[in-house]
Amino acid sequence: MADSAPLLSHHDQSVELRQPRSLDETIERCIGDFGWSQFLQAALVSFAWVFDAQQTFISVFTDAEPSWHCTQVEHQSSACNSLSNICQLSKNSWSWDWPAHTSIISEWGLECSTSFITGLPASSFFMGCLAGGLALATLADSTLGRKNMLLLSCLMMSLSSLLTVFSSNIWMYSALRLINGFGRATIGTCALVLSTELVGKRWRGQVGVIGFFCFTLGFLSLPIIAYINRGSSWRTLYLWISVPTIFYCILVRFLVHESPRWLFVRGRKEEAVSTLKSMAQANQSILTMSFSNVPIEPESWNVDLYSTVKILLNKRWAFRRLAAVMIAGFGIGIVYYGMPLGLGNLSFNIYLSVTFNALSELPSSLITFFLMGKLNRRGSLLGFTVLSGICSVLCVVIGQVWPGLQIGLELVSFFSACTAFNVELIYTLELFPTCVRNSAISIVRQALVFGGVFSPVLVAAGRKNGFLSYGVFGLAIGFCALPVLGLPETRGATMCDTMDEEEQKELEKAASDAHGVAAAMLA
Repeated sequence: MADSAPLLSHHDQSVELRQPRSLDETIERCIGDFGWSQFLQAALVSFAWVFDAQQTFISVFTDAEPSWHCTQVEHQSSACNSLSNICQLSKNSWSWDWPAHTSIISEWGLECSTSFITGLPASSFFMGCLAGGLALATLADSTLGRKNMLLLSCLMMSLSSLLTVFSSNIWMYSALRLINGFGRATIGTCALVLSTELVGKRWRGQVGVIGFFCFTLGFLSLPIIAYINRGSSWRTLYLWISVPTIFYCILVRFLVHESPRWLFVRGRKEEAVSTLKSMAQANQSILTMSFSNVPIEPESWNVDLYSTVKILLNKRWAFRRLAAVMIAGFGIGIVYYGMPLGLGNLSFNIYLSVTFNALSELPSSLITFFLMGKLNRRGSLLGFTVLSGICSVLCVVIGQVWPGLQIGLELVSFFSACTAFNVELIYTLELFPTCVRNSAISIVRQALVFGGVFSPVLVAAGRKNGFLSYGVFGLAIGFCALPVLGLPETRGATMCDTMDEEEQKELEKAASDAHGVAAAMLA
């Protein structure tokens, strides 16, 4: 890696002035393809995924129904055993294995409540994610920018998580989880877009995967934190994950740069040049002259809050791409968020099962990191979704005959869904230009989260009929990926910055394909 691009010779300078470059080429020319300063910025930004993962899956432990045992009473009825329904037993005939404050279920006496009540906090969190995604999605593209949106989201998430400690009932707790999801909604999107816009096109796929590694780290930290604090109040877990996030917000405020690509597209050329100067050691006059020759003007339509959403819906090619990746994202989201929530339904230690699921994200991220430059996006996405669907269905069918294989099939299905999740975000990143990229990824993430809204309901239904959870998971992710067949391949393609530039590239590609077909017919 080079920390900056080499100084330009007089010949290079004259060529630079004579030949206009795209914004992508200009930035790489000024600061290099990938340097240490860019790597440190990308790593710091991507670390937000750690806290994102912790907030997403913390309910696996805080909202779990604890194990219980029959107590030794003077004339204990033989009806009390491990298969008994505790709602039909007297209060003095059973007791929780751990103190009541280890879970909201035991602390607030919700063991006999309906699945709607016990699943309300998790559903509220995902509903908050949906609302936050719709309300905040375009702010990073329009007014706030990538950095400020990331800072605001992390701050909202951390403060609401801290306030959750003071919840006194299920309704207050669910309301704070709703606010928490609202704040968390755009963190992954902003972190992914900002980190990838700081580097050259050759490294975007690999840098994007840094965020996936951090998400795995956050997911993996949860069973460790929960095991260390086993027997302690569920409130302690929220303290462990909220306080570090507040300190992270301070680091983002003072150490992270705004995306120079976004600044330039928004017409703030001086700020973009200033940001690049802080990241490069090249000749500053050449840096300014390079930008003066970029043949891109800020787009006039991108001036109000929802203009990016309007343009995505009005442009036929953009709407077609967005609809396909959203449908695929919905199916992936059902499996990705549903399987960890359904681990309590398996006959396996919850700490180990969550740990194994978190660890399965690691090889998923490694495969994405090392093979992203070689794998076709469309084929990879289809392959991993189909594999996940098959294993999820087999988890129900074979699991009834050989229960020992159930956890193995669940891990393979979850691993495939994780990899499909990673590929989906990278693919979406490359399908849309800079001016709408953040909004497009935000909308796709909302489709993923929308799938997560249904997951708790399917998990609850799966306690009585396994096919209603894992069987439906498999069918959903398999069929929802089919629209991806109509999308273009983006591996190795140049990322555009404006809608006009993307449309021009599509016209050139269509003309080239038509010429090739004509030549083949003449031959």
